[in-house]
Amino acid sequence: MDKEALVPVNDPSFFINRELSWLEFNQRVLEEGYDPRNPLLERVKFLSIVSSNLDEFFEVRVAGLMQQQLSNVSVLGPDALSPNEQLAAISLRVRRMVDDSYRLWNEHLVPELEKNHIFFLRYDELTEQEREYYNEYFEKSVYPVLTPLAVDPVHPFPQLLNKSLNVAVELDGLGLTTNLAVVQVPRILPRLLPYMAGKNESYRYIFIGNLIQARCGKLFHGVTVKGAYQFRVTRNSDLYLDEEETDNLLKTIEIELRKRSRGAAVRLEVQTDCPDHIAEQLLKTFGLVNDDLYRVDG
Repeated sequence: MDKEALVPVNDPSFFINRELSWLEFNQRVLEEGYDPRNPLLERVKFLSIVSSNLDEFFEVRVAGLMQQQLSNVSVLGPDALSPNEQLAAISLRVRRMVDDSYRLWNEHLVPELEKNHIFFLRYDELTEQEREYYNEYFEKSVYPVLTPLAVDPVHPFPQLLNKSLNVAVELDGLGLTTNLAVVQVPRILPRLLPYMAGKNESYRYIFIGNLIQARCGKLFHGVTVKGAYQFRVTRNSDLYLDEEETDNLLKTIEIELRKRSRGAAVRLEVQTDCPDHIAEQLLKTFGLVNDDLYRVDG
């Protein structure tokens, strides 16, 4: 064999990037959700696993790459991809995965669930009786625990918890010092609200975020709500420990765990119909760029 024809074993083309490889694994989990041979509720569970996996991926893997980016790390791995190149590739790959995930939910799983008498409804799809039921639920159980927060120079942007559900509300009215407010959805509220009135031959649900969107006008007296848009921010949740310099490892871990809910932002998810100027304001607030923004259809 001609020695000159040998390719060095450290050639970057021989190596697959760890982060991109993990994303391909998650894609295979998503494909299980598309597989009609799997039981319907198992397919829903696979979709849930994909979403949970992506959350953790951003909290740890993407957060680590962003830390390297901020620190100007120049040491390359075996695949010769810099942190910047990895983040750009991840953004493109995750964007396709997110689109595939919501396509699975909206175009495949929801129709199949409806065939089995399980309905996930929007507020504008509710019957008059259902709307009365959910309006009463909002008044008694949701409205008392909501705190709208104006965003202006006097009231800086609230410190939102990691992966918490939030609603950005665009306002219009005389004398306003800001046209944006934020409503953070408390975690004590269930994400899914079943319709419990009367006897039903089907299972009917509405998402708590959609109910708050529809009824948030009650929180802002004397002004007009131009629009309300759900969003979620994912934060750096990695643990940074130096065992050699840590006298009390357990105490250090406890402190680090408390920091996780308020770490640096690494991803912003907004509704598909969220106006660009609001999405841009949120990106600026969290110190993120367009590659960190993901629009979701659901």
